[in-house]
Amino acid sequence: MKKFLVVAVVALMLAVIAGTACAESIENRLGVTGRMGFIIPADSDFNDFQIDMDAGFIGGGGLIYGFDRNIALEFDVTHSWFDGERPSGFDMGEFSITNLAFGAQYRFVVNEPALTPYAGAGIDILINDYSGGSVDDTLGIHVSGGVDYFLTRQIALNAEVKAVAAPDADIEGGGAGGNFDPSSISGTFGIRYFF
Repeated sequence: MKKFLVVAVVALMLAVIAGTACAESIENRLGVTGRMGFIIPADSDFNDFQIDMDAGFIGGGGLIYGFDRNIALEFDVTHSWFDGERPSGFDMGEFSITNLAFGAQYRFVVNEPALTPYAGAGIDILINDYSGGSVDDTLGIHVSGGVDYFLTRQIALNAEVKAVAAPDADIEGGGAGGNFDPSSISGTFGIRYFF
């Protein structure tokens, strides 16, 4: 029994090492991502006064496809929500953004085979919402940087920072109007599964 246990442990270790040794390459592989984290939105204005936006939550998922060892395409859908208030403390209600992001990544090859850092950029379709009225949708761009840490050839832990820049969108509510800035910085943690 003891001999069987030693052989089983050695076989498991070899399988993990073999899976990790080539883990950084996602060439011709499709992956599914799930992530959640925080968002720091830009401040906006309404009826000639500033709206200070609180930090909020972001979550979502998407697909990633590796064309070769270094280049990957990614499609993500995330939903974020956060509160806004006047500098005096008056609550302005809840804002939310659904972001349809289309992007590309450059994936770096490093000496640590389980670790794959990357940098990315792309375009965003921002579907905005406001609990106190209506707000227009807009287009934006993003830059991102992150890292995948492969536990096995199929499963990777992910951490990413993304900055989104977009033009102001019109806000209307209660007979007044203003400008909503959907620009933000977000940090997320998640998991990827590669087929």
